[in-house]
Amino acid sequence: MEKQMKLELGNINIRDLAFGSTSEIKENTVVIDEHELKGYLCELDHRIRSIELSIAKPGDSTRIMPVKDAIEPRVKVSGGGEIFPGRHLGEETMVGEGRTHVLKGMAVVTTGEIVGFQEGIIDMSGPGAEFTPFSRTLNLVIQCEVEDSCNQYDHEAVVRLVGLEAGRWIGKLGEHITPDEIETYETKPLLEQAAQHPTLPKVGYVYMLQSQGLLHDTYYYGVDVKGILPTLMYPTEVMDGAIISGNCVSACDKNTSYVHQNSPVIYDLYRHHGVDYNFMGVIVTNENVTLRDKERSSNFVVKLAKQMGWDAAIVSEEGFGNPDADLMMNCSKLEAAGIQTVLLTDEYAGQNGESQSLADSHKSADAVVTNGNANQLITLPAMNRVIGHDRYADIVAGGFNGSLHEDGSITVELQAIIGATSELGFHFLTTKAC
Repeated sequence: MEKQMKLELGNINIRDLAFGSTSEIKENTVVIDEHELKGYLCELDHRIRSIELSIAKPGDSTRIMPVKDAIEPRVKVSGGGEIFPGRHLGEETMVGEGRTHVLKGMAVVTTGEIVGFQEGIIDMSGPGAEFTPFSRTLNLVIQCEVEDSCNQYDHEAVVRLVGLEAGRWIGKLGEHITPDEIETYETKPLLEQAAQHPTLPKVGYVYMLQSQGLLHDTYYYGVDVKGILPTLMYPTEVMDGAIISGNCVSACDKNTSYVHQNSPVIYDLYRHHGVDYNFMGVIVTNENVTLRDKERSSNFVVKLAKQMGWDAAIVSEEGFGNPDADLMMNCSKLEAAGIQTVLLTDEYAGQNGESQSLADSHKSADAVVTNGNANQLITLPAMNRVIGHDRYADIVAGGFNGSLHEDGSITVELQAIIGATSELGFHFLTTKAC
């Protein structure tokens, strides 16, 4: 019996999205019976007041806001478990092996009345489209409104459930479709993995997840990660939805569930595995509020990295400000342990780019990749269609009094655009060495 975690991803390239009388995938087009899906979603929670489904395609004169999450439809075909495991959906099985089919090129996007001010914008065309990866996906947009009796935490949980269940429901349409391509990813148990490429440097990934509470939450197998200690995970678990977003942090560097499913750091580490280095695995860790918790988590990160024999590490963060302290603690302690470290972050350097970029720093942080300045201003032209509510433009993070103009255009910082400065690099900005 094989011990390694081996996952096949069967990509079904989706070229169009439409509503129809029967839910199916036909000739690489996803067809959704709108009445059937709405009925299913409305039954998920009695506090759902209404659900409206819309389709937004690349190039459309369409604005979606305020965006809560984006999910890539996937389905487990073999290997056990369900996509997005965890107590939220009643599943407690492990994932990350077998075969998973992916509806590549499509996303489920959730919107509705605002939950927290750190929600964002997706423009399907115009200058704003150049800053969000979801301007290039075929989006099924779910506008979910909940009862006024819901507090903001219940509101977030209901909309999160709706998005994840829609992603699973649609993903199952691809269960018996022959994929256009199959990619294989494999990680062996620790001793075997280390021996596989003995002459190559052993590299790992420290995956920092937003977990500061007050709508700043991320879930690992359904567990709020602010209550966990750093732990080892197989990289393939991420591809099956073991990590999901439940936070309302600034839209520009919020890692949506879709971004976790397609974490470019993990995918790129696999691509270079066995050639440039030996990709040993992932340490998933949290971002804490108190100094004591930051010290504890960073200590555990280094302990695990040393235990796995890493020579080097990549560390990514989610969010800014307070989490910068977690980032620097992880960096300084890894470097002190002899583990070379590269950091992935973005900057909040002010609209003129002259302010301090990070809230914390350390002399050991001498290899840092920036993913852009979130304070950069942009004016988004009016769109023919708005899905959701553009009246929140003045209060979302990155907006200000007067952001929404009478003609429907919006002036905001990049901070307000979903994924604009993704600290995992899942965006269209690039870094040039000076």
